[in-house]
Amino acid sequence: MRREPGPADDSAALISQVEAARAARASLLIRGSNSKAFLGRAVDARTIDTCGHRGIVHYDPTELVVTVRAGTPLAEVEALLDDAGQMLPFEAPMFGGAGTVGGMFATGLSGARRPWTGAVRDFALGCRVISGNGKHLRFGGEVMKNVAGYDVSRLLAGSFGCLGLVTEVSLKVLPKPRATRCVVLELAPADAHRRLVAWRRAGLSVTGACYAEGGLHLRLEGGIGAVRAARDGIGGTDVDGTFWAQLRRFTLPFFADTRPLWRLSLPSAAPIAALPGNALLDWGGAQRWLKSDVDESDVRRVAKELGGHATAFTPGVTDTPFHPLPDPLMRLHRRLKAQLDPLGIFNPGRLYADL
Repeated sequence: MRREPGPADDSAALISQVEAARAARASLLIRGSNSKAFLGRAVDARTIDTCGHRGIVHYDPTELVVTVRAGTPLAEVEALLDDAGQMLPFEAPMFGGAGTVGGMFATGLSGARRPWTGAVRDFALGCRVISGNGKHLRFGGEVMKNVAGYDVSRLLAGSFGCLGLVTEVSLKVLPKPRATRCVVLELAPADAHRRLVAWRRAGLSVTGACYAEGGLHLRLEGGIGAVRAARDGIGGTDVDGTFWAQLRRFTLPFFADTRPLWRLSLPSAAPIAALPGNALLDWGGAQRWLKSDVDESDVRRVAKELGGHATAFTPGVTDTPFHPLPDPLMRLHRRLKAQLDPLGIFNPGRLYADL
């Protein structure tokens, strides 16, 4: 049963559940708000719920660091930061407007600012995690230089809970930009790509570039003068920020298409190419969302030809939602799993069938 909202340290109960699963040689499916349950392979295991372990552990705006328990709603953290004129710069996606800090950290997904500010793992300073041995471990800290040896905190970001149950995360935050302007330009995809390359070289204050439905949507952020200069040089039509909020929540009309959704992650210099379906180009073209009912082999072939990989965001489309790994990388994944979760308790098979 989930507790009523409110700060609570539930780590002792979580450790007890892990110890019980370890003794019974049982598996655990880690769950927060369940907003990302569709990602990855289905896990046949008993559920361990992190939503009771919530609250802000430490936050001082002058330090630009916030430490939060995993079950804390992401919206709650962002509201706290917003009141202080600060933000989590990686703009994590909000599926259905929901999500917890633990789910954000475990999936490691980043939003439109990713190419310009960095990913979730780039802002991870430290974390606490319950290992497969039932130990509550601490890695990193609350300052950038408090990292010695392997940076386990960044390793855990994006691991989908397969290496351990993250209970607490310390994240670097940034001040919100002083000025923001949103514009849209009617361009062909190839022309939009060429202009983006030129604007990147010119160092313009772009923090969002997404091509959708015949228009290049741009978000300009930074100092007042820099944003004004960028706006004058780029041109286009001024719009409000609705597009970016809808993109973050996957509520744009593009996502209403009932065909399977794929995410293609590509090099920033990858050419604009015809994709087998309807496409939305985010991250200046480095992240391409595809709505298509073609076979997964065709989607992954196209992604490979463009120098990247493809992930299925619609459950049931494939038994391997994440792009298959080369043997050397899979062996490395198995070694990490064996070190942190030797009995394979946490989210078995969520990433890959034999992991």
